[in-house]
Formats: sequence, structure tokens, C-alpha cells
Amino acid sequence: AFKAAVLIQRWYRRYVARLEMRRRCTWRIFQSIEYACEQDQIKLHNFFSYLMDHFTPSSSKERDFISRMFVSGESFKEAELEKYCDYESMEVPDSYTGPRLSFPLLPDHATALLEAFKQKQQLHARYVLNLLHETRKHLKQLPNISHVSTCYSEEVTVCGDLHGQLDDLFLIFYKNGLPSPSKSYVFNGDFVDRGKQSLEILIVLFTFLLIYPKEVHLNRGNHEDHMVNLRYGFAKEVMQKYKVHGKKILKMIQNVFCWLPLATLIDQKVLIIHGGISDTTDLDMLEKIQRNKFISVLRGKKRKESNRNVEIKEINGESKVEADPAGSEAALSLCPQPRPAQAPSMANRLEFSRWVRQTVQEQIEWCRRLVDISESEDEELTYSSVVSLTDLDGPCWTRQEEWKQILDILWSDPMPQEGCRANTVRGGGCYFGPDVTKMILEKYKLQFLIRSHECKQEGYEFCHNRKVLTIFSASNYYEIGSNRGAYVKLGPDLVPHFVQYQANKTAHTLTMTQRQVFLVALISRVEESAFRALREKLFAHTSALISAFKAYDKDNTGRITLSNWATAVESVLHLGLPWRMLRPQLVRSTADGMLEYKSWLDDLAMEQRSQEHIQSSLLEVIYRNRSNLETIFRIIDRDHSGLISFEEFHQTWKLFSSHMNIELTDDGINDLVRSIDFNKDGNIDFNEFLEAFRLVKQSQ
Repeated sequence: AFKAAVLIQRWYRRYVARLEMRRRCTWRIFQSIEYACEQDQIKLHNFFSYLMDHFTPSSSKERDFISRMFVSGESFKEAELEKYCDYESMEVPDSYTGPRLSFPLLPDHATALLEAFKQKQQLHARYVLNLLHETRKHLKQLPNISHVSTCYSEEVTVCGDLHGQLDDLFLIFYKNGLPSPSKSYVFNGDFVDRGKQSLEILIVLFTFLLIYPKEVHLNRGNHEDHMVNLRYGFAKEVMQKYKVHGKKILKMIQNVFCWLPLATLIDQKVLIIHGGISDTTDLDMLEKIQRNKFISVLRGKKRKESNRNVEIKEINGESKVEADPAGSEAALSLCPQPRPAQAPSMANRLEFSRWVRQTVQEQIEWCRRLVDISESEDEELTYSSVVSLTDLDGPCWTRQEEWKQILDILWSDPMPQEGCRANTVRGGGCYFGPDVTKMILEKYKLQFLIRSHECKQEGYEFCHNRKVLTIFSASNYYEIGSNRGAYVKLGPDLVPHFVQYQANKTAHTLTMTQRQVFLVALISRVEESAFRALREKLFAHTSALISAFKAYDKDNTGRITLSNWATAVESVLHLGLPWRMLRPQLVRSTADGMLEYKSWLDDLAMEQRSQEHIQSSLLEVIYRNRSNLETIFRIIDRDHSGLISFEEFHQTWKLFSSHMNIELTDDGINDLVRSIDFNKDGNIDFNEFLEAFRLVKQSQ
């Protein structure tokens, strides 16, 4: 009996170990593919940024068009934005049965919204725009770093990425309770993209933010970015749900995102930021940055350094003789300091009061121009602009320095090694080590750091000697059963208490034994999904793989060793995966340890080939480029109509032809766009765009 028990125990431990190994390998596959996709997004955006920096527009119309398309969309002044998104002129029909909002909002409005979204109802566009308008007004008055105290509530709940998964937010509220005067929440960014209900999550969070402004706090994440939304689904979701007013809603959301605070401090001891830190992170600088200038963090606007240097010296009170003489006169002539008029007699109090107001206003306007406050916000001073104006004697940073601060806190990840280096896996931000964490915590007298940004199998994870906590609240992120979600609660003692969950309706009704069987089935399902995605990735790089395999096949036998197969695959895909361990799932075993790679690639092609019987080489190219093609299409489709107009195509092609040194007349561009417009309706839809790409590759 004892031997039997030991035998069963050994078998069970081996079985559990194999399950865990399968789970970890599956996880590595999903995460590697996700980060490679993010890297592609940044490369694509950098490509467009390069084009724009090196493009010389022939007219102001071209300059405005290109700027609107690739930088931050149309730039509206305050009054223009309100007029453009005029919700008051929209009528709500009597047939509308969804929730209705009136401002100021009450808790009953939030409850009604939650119930409506559970019933799959949609909020009318008028109320959406009204809510966004009020949210924007509120956010503009907030500091860059929110300050939360546990003295006013028993505990503070911190939630990580939600990524459009409304069921996870419902589950958090069910387990932990709705926001209230005694229940504070911090939502740490990445509310949108990937999931199908991103807009509903925004509506719920913004509603609670307006009802409980002191108890609900929102941080900006790297997905609260217009350029990222074009690739990962949020822009598409809004346009599908609001076909008539979607463009206005997107424009308002884009403006709201850039006003979201950058970080939260709990009791001056716990720093909450979305991504991470770097060795140059400066909380004092983050406090003073005009965060609304960075609509898309992927691209930092460049300024002429000669002018900027003069501005810095002038602000710091240095002599303009020290600056570049040619640049000084030009810069100061653009922004001369106003000289106050002769003060009237104090006897005339009305005249004296007018003189004081006028003089102060002139000085403020001069300071605005000096510290580069956006003209779009002329009508009222915001918190960040007041901070900038009151700190003119302090240090002045360049736009590039400010941009890097925001990029680092939104995109960075921790690493176990010491030091700080560029985050080449994601393509943005940096990797920071335990020594960087220790330095920042000691510098600002902090206990530990809470961040999100990375999916974790258990929903949370400590690193750097428990000084960095990652919290991720979107369960089933890659596939049903792939990971748990979690949130963390902090009381006055600042000791973290975790709550884990998985938003899966099927699992809740099962017994313990059934759950074990269900868990094994889930692991198999997740594993199958991961390998399917990996095979798609391999197929998309067929041509490069053939070249890599041939380098090891010196005698042109069509066969290579399995070890060389693993080395060649990694040299092409750069995913950092344990290919030798994954090989049994991807390659059929052979007796002599050799692989017929052409036959293996043909099998991959058979799996991916569609019902349309597209040529394998074409299908490979489309698989490899579809995500980039869709992003390019959305960038060119400036008004998010789902169609590229002839004008949008014309201006974009001029940008490309300038980069590629191709001389093409206007008539030539018109002929090209008409050839792509297969149904001759005067616009190019995505299918026509993709078909043109396919035909070009086929002809090649």
C-alpha cells in the first residue's frame, strides 16, 4: 500500500509538472507574439513620423493635411471643439429605451448604466458626448499626479488593465462593491482596446469619476493613445457602434485621453503608474508637464532648439547675449515681453482696476507663449498651466525631455538584472532593474511601486524584492482560461491584500471534481490556440524561413537537423521562445532526426490556405502584413468613415512618392486611385485596399 501511494504521488507530481510546463510555454508564445505586434506598431508609426519630418509640403493645405493625419488629428480650439461636438443639438427620439443622463450625475444614473450594459443596451450618442464634455472639464482641473489618502476611506482598491472586458469590471464591482464615499478606486490605465466593450468601460468609469471625484481616480495607460487605438480595435469599435456620430465621439475621447492624470500617490508612500520608471524618472518634472500636449505619446513633437534655448535662458533670467545672437533676435521678436502702460491715478479706482487687469492679462499671455501653453486652451487656465506659470524661476525642460518622461512611465517594464536599458521587445520605454527601483524609492521616500501593463498568469506578481507590484485585471486575456484577473486593496497600513477572479460563467456552476476536468480541458484549449497563432506567425515568414533553412542545407538535400531548424526559426522570428521544447507540437518526429523543411512549410500553407484558394506566397504576404495594412488604412482614413477619399489618398501618396523619390503627376495619382476603386463609388474601402495590395504582389 505504501509503495502504491508513493507511485501514485510520483505520477501525479509528474503530471502536474507537465501541465505547468505546458502552461508556461503557452504563456511565452502568447506574450512574445503580443510584444512583437506592439513593436510593429511603433516601427510603423516611426516610419510615418520619419516621412513627415522629411516631407516638404508644397502648400499650406498639404502641410495641414499631413499634420492632421499623422500627428494628432485635427487641432481644435476650445470653442471649436465644443461647437464640433455639439451634443445639445442632438435629439433623443421617443423610441429610445436606453438609460438617460442628466447633469450633475447621481448614483442612480450609474446603477441604470450598469443594468443597461448588462442587457446589451447602448447609450445614446447625445449622452455619450455630454458625458465626455463634462469629464474633460473635470480632468482639466486635476494635477498630473493625483494624491489619495487612506485616512478618508478604510481602504483604496487598485485595478490594473481592463482592455475592454466589461465582465471583469462587473465582477470587480460585484466582489468589492461600487465606488462610494467609503470605497475609493484607482484604475491604472489601459481601459480600452483588444476587448469588445471598451466604450462601455469608459462610460462607466467616467460616470463614477463625476459622481465621486474624490474617490475615483484614473491614470493614463499606453493604450489611452489615439495612434494605438487605430491598431488595436477601439477606433473601429466606436465607429461600428455609432455610425453617425462616431467621428465626434472619437475626437472627444482623443481629447479626454490627453487630460488623464499620469500617476497616483497613496499616502505619499505608494506610487501608482501604468508602465514603470527609468533611471531618469523625475516626479517633480511629471508634476509640471502640460500633459495635454501629448495626444499621442508615440510621437514627441520637435521644436527648433535655437528658439528653445533662448526661451530657457530668458525664463531663467540669463542674459540674452549668452545665447546664439542670430537665434536670440528672431526668437525674442516673436515673443517680446509687453511693457505696461503708464499707470493711471489711484484716485480713479475704476480706471486703475482696468489698468491692473489689462497689465496682468498681458503678462499672462506673454508667459503662456514663453512656456509654450497650447493655444487651444486659451479660454481658461488649467491646473498644469498654473503650475508652469508659477514656477518660472525653476528649471525649464525641453519638449523631448518631457516626452521621454511620459513615454517611460507608460511603456516601461521591470527586469531582474541591474541597470536600465531600452525596451527593445516592446519598442518603447525601457527595462529597469532593482537598483533603479531602489534609487527612485529612496529619492522620493516611497515604500513600493504599483504598476500594470503586463499580463500575469495569477493576475498579480511581485518583483525587485517585493518593491514592484504588477496588477492586471483583465482575466482570460489571451484565451479563456489563459490567466486570472486581480485587484489589490490597501488599508492605512499599506499592506496589499489581493483578490483573484476569472470571469467565466461556465466554471461557476461546476463541482470541484468537474472543475479539475474543466481546468485540464482549458489548458488544452489555450495551448491549441497559442500554437495556432504561432503556426500563423511561422507561415507569414515562409520566404525568410526557406532562406534560413537553405543556409544550413549546403548540399541542397531539402533536409536539415532539428537543432538547426530551431536555430533558424529563432533567427527569423526573434521571439525568444524555447523552440527545442516546442518542436514536438510543431514538427512531426523523424527516426533519423532530420526535417524535410519544404514539406513542413507546405503543411503550414495547407493549414492557412483560405477557401478562395489564394496562392500560398500571396497569402503569406497578406498574413504578415494585414495588421500593418489595416493600421495604415485607418491612418489614411482621417475621418474614420471606413473609406479613403480620393483627396486623402492623393495627399498620402504625395508623401510616399516624396520619400521614394518617385516623380508622379497629379493626373498619374488620380489614375492610380481610380484603378483601386473597383466598384467606382468614388472611395476606397478596406477590401479594395487589400485587393490592390494582393494584385500588386501577385503581379510581382
